[in-house]
Amino acid sequence: MTTRRPALLIIDMQNDFVREGAPLQMPGAPPIIRNVAAVLDLFRRRNLPVIHIVRVHRRDGSDVEIFRQDLFAGTPFAVDGSQGAEIIRELTPIAGEYLIRKTRMSAFLFTDLDLLLRSRGVEEVFITGIQTPNCIRTTAFDAMAYNYRTLLIEDAVAAQNQEIHQANCRDMAAIGIGMVRTATIRDLLGG
Repeated sequence: MTTRRPALLIIDMQNDFVREGAPLQMPGAPPIIRNVAAVLDLFRRRNLPVIHIVRVHRRDGSDVEIFRQDLFAGTPFAVDGSQGAEIIRELTPIAGEYLIRKTRMSAFLFTDLDLLLRSRGVEEVFITGIQTPNCIRTTAFDAMAYNYRTLLIEDAVAAQNQEIHQANCRDMAAIGIGMVRTATIRDLLGG
């Protein structure tokens, strides 16, 4: 059982990245929905902090990274106020859960995530969502840099394919990010 106050981070589980036929559908996303939902349910039942992190961009794309501006110009994604920017139905936030909007890969960059976690007394973060080499990895690295105990739920995060996913998990494990599975979360949370 953990003695640290944990929080759950759910990253980029949005229609534009998850749903079939979406502009930037990530093939590994649909298979993890059930696991992310199971972990979310455990955190909700224990009344532990849940933070939904979403990428949202201005309609004109002025806040999109330089290397994605051409992509956004041709295929706008995660546009503020659009259905595509919304969190998928299976993971819809409920009252008391938090929403962090970001424009970069790391959920910590230019957001108040660190302040929110510290104000809630959080010392440990469990990370779920997409995609492993980008938003998951940068958020996990920054969580470590901010001195949070960082746990990646391996079967509740995904990438374009398993090879990319597994390579990134190995890299993160090598710097001390804990690798856990959905089936172990109940025991890790205790109660």
